[in-house]
Amino acid sequence: MTSTHSLWQFLRREPVLSIAFVCAVISAFFVPPSAAYLDYIDLRVLCLLFCLMAVVAGLQECGLFLVLAQRLLVGERPVRLISLTLILLPFFCSMLVTNDVALITFVPFAILVLEMVGRRDLLIPIISLQTVAANLGSMATPVGNPQNLFLCGHFHLSAGDFFSTLLPYTAVSLLALSAGALVGSRQSVCVRFPQPAAIRRPGLLAVLAALFALCLLAVFHVVHYAVVTAVVVTALLVLAPALLKKVDYSLLLTFVFFFIFAGNIGQIPALRQLLAGWMDRSALLTSALASQVISNVPASLLLAGFTEDWRGLLLGVDLGGLGTPIASLASLISLKFYIRSPGARPGRFLLWFSAVNFGGLAVLLLLTRVF
Repeated sequence: MTSTHSLWQFLRREPVLSIAFVCAVISAFFVPPSAAYLDYIDLRVLCLLFCLMAVVAGLQECGLFLVLAQRLLVGERPVRLISLTLILLPFFCSMLVTNDVALITFVPFAILVLEMVGRRDLLIPIISLQTVAANLGSMATPVGNPQNLFLCGHFHLSAGDFFSTLLPYTAVSLLALSAGALVGSRQSVCVRFPQPAAIRRPGLLAVLAALFALCLLAVFHVVHYAVVTAVVVTALLVLAPALLKKVDYSLLLTFVFFFIFAGNIGQIPALRQLLAGWMDRSALLTSALASQVISNVPASLLLAGFTEDWRGLLLGVDLGGLGTPIASLASLISLKFYIRSPGARPGRFLLWFSAVNFGGLAVLLLLTRVF
């Protein structure tokens, strides 16, 4: 009974890892395990993802993001300006620290601020827009989300290729989110934080900033990923070994299992032809639709081997992060924080969430005919 309960708890805690493991095991019945499995695994992506997660965890521990947020909001502020700030914080921060870290940081912060100023009525629209903002902001850089990091490496994209593809959609997203945030009350309220945030260990913060810059150079093949990994691990072992425990190792393992699954699917002729046929018709729509069902990170890992249309795939999995709550698993973070807040109304939240997400997805997909 205890083991069954523990298994159920693990499945609830790590649903994507569990699905990835099951997919890898099932595919192994069709393509028996061999040394060829090692060729499926992209060690460069795993190493860079590990380094970025460790460094970003350090930036978060140093209090950088909360200090920034408090300084932007403290004092007498119009409600619409508070709304705009709360929505754009995850938009811009997700470009550097990933969408899930941005939401983990700023959704609880938004709940705190709105309850402090007596505007709990704005919780649902603002958290819904924060979620969209984090997902759309993260698509602007190769380190903003795992699928961008993987696709940049898989297709050997240059900085020019990457930014010219995604920056137009980022700009439109910024304008739309700003307009949505500014539709509201002109009333002013006073924001005061009982415990002002402060930077902890400024020396470590400087080192982490340098390590982050080094990771960016590795993303664009300026520095070899093995060198960066060695430097990051050595620096953190000396200065902050606890940060190595904060890495999301389950995400790394999820990548390994999906690499195996995708590699095995590529060895099964019928499935390879089916997926390649769908991707030939429209890599953009196929990947966007797949993201709605299996989430955008697994969709990118699964479909990358069946197309040379990197632009369509990149746009599909990034824009496809909007839509259902599982289209981007970072969205579940917002839902979890909201449901745990006092007086939560999950049904109303899901209606708002769905309207904003599917509306944004439809508009951005239509814009792919323009850009």
